[in-house]
Amino acid sequence: MTRSFHPYKAAAVSLFLILAMLSSTSVCAESGFTTYGNIGQIALPVAALSLTAVKGDKEGAVQFAEAFSATVGTTYALKYSINERRPNGGKHSFPSGHTSFAFAGAAFSQQRYGWDYGIPMYIAATLVGISRLTNHEHHTQDVIAGAVMGVGANLIFTKKFKENKLALIPMITDNGAGAMFLYSFK
Repeated sequence: MTRSFHPYKAAAVSLFLILAMLSSTSVCAESGFTTYGNIGQIALPVAALSLTAVKGDKEGAVQFAEAFSATVGTTYALKYSINERRPNGGKHSFPSGHTSFAFAGAAFSQQRYGWDYGIPMYIAATLVGISRLTNHEHHTQDVIAGAVMGVGANLIFTKKFKENKLALIPMITDNGAGAMFLYSFK
């Protein structure tokens, strides 16, 4: 199935979701680790989306928007339908949104571009989840469910990036014209 790509639409949807998350959380927090979690939930998806721009990967931007939208929608649907109490007494504990958003960015990077990108992103996302536990914002099952949702959406929507391995380079010489074919074995 061929999808028509609208880069501005995909970027606009992703930016809207990221800004909505930013407006729903205070990045001015009590501790450095709390602040890390608040920023990490936004920075990891932004980093994943930025990778698509750096690589000129329009299809990846669409896949990111699909996976991230599914993560955000599922997270908030569950938060408001289950309405579990947080360890600190607050509402809407299950699942951890910070964790699901961070893992959505990490999982996209790994699924699309490989483990070289995925390992540092998963470490950063795990620290976001730990920040939610140490600050008594979530129960362990909330954080695990958030991570599963972020990864799961990417297992559904994200396909491995295939870089163009074959290049055709036109050449003009003193004796005429020709072409050179290059193939990358990497």
